[in-house]
Amino acid sequence: MQNQGATTVISAKRLTLALCVAGVIGGAVGAVAVEHNNAVAAAAAVTASTQPAPVAAAPAPVAGNPSSMALPDFTQIVSRNGPAVVNIRVTGTQKMSRQQQQMQQFGNGDDEDDPFFEFFRRFQQPQQRGGGRGGAAQVVHGAGSGFIISQDGVILTNAHVVRDADEVMVKLQDRREYRAKVLGSDAKTDVAVLKIDAKNLPTVPLGNTRNTKVGEWVLAIGEPYGLESTVTAGVVSAKGRTIDNNGVQFLQTDVAVNPGNSGGPLFNTRGEVVGINSQIYSETGGYQGLSFAIPIEVAARIKDEILTTGKVQHAKLGVNLQDVDQGFADSFKLDSPDGALVAQVERGGAAERAGLKSGDVIRKVNGQPVVTGSDLQAVVSIAKPGDKVDLDILRDGKPVRLSATLGNANDKAAPRDRDNLASNDNGAKLGLALRPLDPSERSQLGVAAGLVIEDAAGPAQAVGVQPGDVLLSVNGKPVTSVQQVRDAVKGSSKSVALLIQRGDNRIFFPVRIG
Repeated sequence: MQNQGATTVISAKRLTLALCVAGVIGGAVGAVAVEHNNAVAAAAAVTASTQPAPVAAAPAPVAGNPSSMALPDFTQIVSRNGPAVVNIRVTGTQKMSRQQQQMQQFGNGDDEDDPFFEFFRRFQQPQQRGGGRGGAAQVVHGAGSGFIISQDGVILTNAHVVRDADEVMVKLQDRREYRAKVLGSDAKTDVAVLKIDAKNLPTVPLGNTRNTKVGEWVLAIGEPYGLESTVTAGVVSAKGRTIDNNGVQFLQTDVAVNPGNSGGPLFNTRGEVVGINSQIYSETGGYQGLSFAIPIEVAARIKDEILTTGKVQHAKLGVNLQDVDQGFADSFKLDSPDGALVAQVERGGAAERAGLKSGDVIRKVNGQPVVTGSDLQAVVSIAKPGDKVDLDILRDGKPVRLSATLGNANDKAAPRDRDNLASNDNGAKLGLALRPLDPSERSQLGVAAGLVIEDAAGPAQAVGVQPGDVLLSVNGKPVTSVQQVRDAVKGSSKSVALLIQRGDNRIFFPVRIG
């Protein structure tokens, strides 16, 4: 399920994974830029008896004005839960590109005036080994954080911390070290589960984000830049942040999170873990006031499935979504600009079987409001294949309730059904020059009819409609002639929603009537 118009999506080009700058398994030395872009019963090892009772943060004494609000005192939380936070160090090998080899050679001297000298001295230049046709290989060291959730040594961390690792070592706060086994990891949610051979270990209690409020104090413990047991605090800046297409709705905080904090816990003021620190928004590679944590409910579901089945399966509804803005609300005559607009339905998928159609607007899922497509994605992301979801939709202005049985995200999508929509358009108020598809074009595109957009100007061009696009419907209704498009435009007062096919994708464009 893709959300093509989510307003909360942050450009992935500016995201930096919070990895230790000492090295990254599966990436270059230093912090790595993001390129993008289920649970069953808890295992016996994690029981209520092994979960410690949460310790609330006591308010600090207030000097002077007794009516002023007291700041929380996190000392009890750190004292109680700090011993369960661990340092994770990984070692692996990766092939070096020619450019990496040249950079390494450039900075390989002992000249302290060399601009790379301090970099390689501090960040432990990797050792080369091997060679041959595949190029040189390098030993890469990485580091991150994690936390113990069961007394027999089950640990949660980020998947990117242990990705491609040949060896994983866990160091406790009391300086004991253990070799860890990676029980499983899930790149989609960035959660990994480790196990060390130990008993009677300290653990942290797990909370939930349902009752977490924006503005609430939170606390992080981790190993930024290898500095063990570092404590930082801040507030929850926002909930439900979608920063990629994986469906995870992150907690956004202003807690100082730096490379090496990855995989560490985020505590609420009751001493419960509510998230796993995962990513930062940065143009420098370091903390700039925006950090993101995976909700603990998502991590717990992944953990439970790994412990019970050894693998993770994700659910899929089988739709492409767009957020409803004011233009779409006017076009579809909605009372407010919220909901998830169905742009495309996967052939043979769960959505098609449930009766969803392109142009439907999903307003609720399982009784919960859907303000943007990410709200629906969040529900599907924590579900399992085979789970049912109830959808309240608007179709042609009328409420409809559907029930969908979710499919498996690992199943390949069938070829998209493009035979059910045809279209045509006018050009006067939209700025479009149109012509009908000829038989060969219809056959090539797999549609029964439609209009080729030969030129786009004015309002249509302004929203992104391009020459060569194929118009399929107006305001959710298929059109087969230019006159039908003219009629649809005449019946709309502010804007119209054009369903455009571009290549294999279908996208709605809200066009203001000029």
